[in-house]
Amino acid sequence: MAICELCEAARLTEWYFEDDLCWVAECEVCYVPMIVWKQHDPSPSAEIKIQLHQRLLAVVDSLFDYVPYIDDNMRNIPDHYHAHARGRGFGFGNPPPRKK
Repeated sequence: MAICELCEAARLTEWYFEDDLCWVAECEVCYVPMIVWKQHDPSPSAEIKIQLHQRLLAVVDSLFDYVPYIDDNMRNIPDHYHAHARGRGFGFGNPPPRKK
């Protein structure tokens, strides 16, 4: 069985937050904040999903200067729930602006 890179949780980029439920780090592919549920499952309950999204938005609000939207289309790793805080005004692969 292949090892899930999200379960592995290697610290390859900057990490912004971690608790018992999840972690938030810079996505190594698109450079935006990404939240990862610590359970290897693609389908969290609606309640868990709300908690995950709240944590991700709190990180963005505290560190970054853009209006995020949640993108939880799990393109590259479809079997482990994660979501990105994307924004408008900066391109794919460019890091979002930080607060000064």
